Amino acid sequence: MVLVIDTNLTGSFRLAKRAAKGMLRLRRGRIIFISSVVGLLGSAGQVNYAASKAGLVGMARSLARELGSRSITANVVAPGFVETDMTAVLTDDQKSTIKTQVPLGRYAAPDEIASAVTWLAGDGAAYVTGAVIPVDGGLGMGH
Repeated sequence: MVLVIDTNLTGSFRLAKRAAKGMLRLRRGRIIFISSVVGLLGSAGQVNYAASKAGLVGMARSLARELGSRSITANVVAPGFVETDMTAVLTDDQKSTIKTQVPLGRYAAPDEIASAVTWLAGDGAAYVTGAVIPVDGGLGMGH
């Protein structure tokens, strides 16, 4: 339980703290956290994971307020279910059940998550900070 929180939340905090030092010197930068739709919706049996991913939202929004005056943005991408080795081990019944809950009726491809991150890192998102970008096929809409 503690390992998940240490990895997802404490690790992200430490990395952001270290990266911000260089960004402050440059007076520009992008911090992008990868959360999860579970961090927005919650999930039975995943309290530690959901809490660690939800914490990234608060961290990003606090950093956005602290660092914004120096042209440093802080945002969150919240993926839903993604085609990965981890989801590949699910049974066909489990996959089918998940897909029925997703309005687009499918999992995301990894490059769809990467595209959101790339956009947030680019000049086109220079005025976006403190945002949560869901890339979840509509699963968590409204959050």
